[in-house]
Amino acid sequence: MVRPKKIADIKPILTNVAQTSHYQVFFDGLSPDLFSFLGKKGVNKRFITENAGLLCSQASIPGSQLATTDIFGNFTGVQEKFAHSRIFSELTLEFYVDKDYKTIKFFEHWVDYIASGSESSSVRKSDLGYFYRMRYPRGSSGYKCDKTKIIKFNIDYRSEIEYTFFGLFPINFSSTSVQYGSSDILRASVTFSYERYIAGKETSLSLTQNLFENFVRR
Repeated sequence: MVRPKKIADIKPILTNVAQTSHYQVFFDGLSPDLFSFLGKKGVNKRFITENAGLLCSQASIPGSQLATTDIFGNFTGVQEKFAHSRIFSELTLEFYVDKDYKTIKFFEHWVDYIASGSESSSVRKSDLGYFYRMRYPRGSSGYKCDKTKIIKFNIDYRSEIEYTFFGLFPINFSSTSVQYGSSDILRASVTFSYERYIAGKETSLSLTQNLFENFVRR
């Protein structure tokens, strides 16, 4: 039976909710060749690992779904549904563009690196008949990033939830709009694909402390 509640009973619940504006993004785990390639384009490792995430103006906490199949015949007249795969949704991040345009260079040349498998010292994009060949995703010259993190924390820093993405790489670097008229902050939007994510801490320290994957230490 539903019973009426006092405001004093409801207030602690409604005032103890998380806010959207406290989070941070971290990029790490790019291959040595990719770090070197980006460095030659003016995007150093320090910008990638320390500054790029701070420029992320909008992020989304990831979601996933289970792909299912229908089974008939185990029981007369009964249709059953079973899960067979876990599907992860794509991740879209929006970034402020710095005055040196390193934000744009970072993602533009990351995509460029993925599709530059046909290039050599004697092959240029300006050559007639140039073609694209994708690089291998893994190894010292791979293009996938392990590990990318989104940490969502509260304003008081007393609680947080952490997501770690494995095998992340950009699949869509959206057009960046510029225009005359009143000026605004330039932004760039990037959509990423990834293999999987882990909800909760996944470091060796958290494993030792029994705090990995959102376990609560008792």
